[in-house]
Amino acid sequence: MKVFKYISLVAIIAFAGMAFTSAPADTAVHEVQWMSWEEAAKLNETNPKKIFVDVYTSWCGWCKVMDKKTFTDEKVANYLTENFYAVKLDAESREAINFKGTKFEFVEVEGSRRGGIHMLAYELLGGKLSYPTVVTLNENFERIAISPGFKEAPMMYNELKFAAEEHYKTSNFEEFMATQGGK
Repeated sequence: MKVFKYISLVAIIAFAGMAFTSAPADTAVHEVQWMSWEEAAKLNETNPKKIFVDVYTSWCGWCKVMDKKTFTDEKVANYLTENFYAVKLDAESREAINFKGTKFEFVEVEGSRRGGIHMLAYELLGGKLSYPTVVTLNENFERIAISPGFKEAPMMYNELKFAAEEHYKTSNFEEFMATQGGK
């Protein structure tokens, strides 16, 4: 009889443990669906959207932190996906990119950690090489803003809103932020 009670107690504890651990938790990681420059340009031909470019390098620690913290934020990832074509551009990529009749390539630069810079990254950043830097472009690939440095999710969300909702047409970013009540 004692053995039966012991087995029953163990079974009840095990069943209860399974009930609590088998319930599906919200383990979905919300991430941006990144694409190449070429993919964004192609999609933009038939369905114009603003372009968001994350210019990074493989050795940039803050770029990796932004990937893990900022771009996995559900609010940022959803807003970015809904309103932009999101492009990841390695500023030191050695692959050529053809765009609007121009071939952008890697160029050797003395003093660079990997020996050079991709000329599309150089062009997007206005020659000011700093990583991470995000660049927002309108549907015609005209620059809206260059924003260097690591961004926490709330600041990134505000920058996305500023570009997507075209507040840049009537105010600068500081004026826009004043209307957001410090959000």
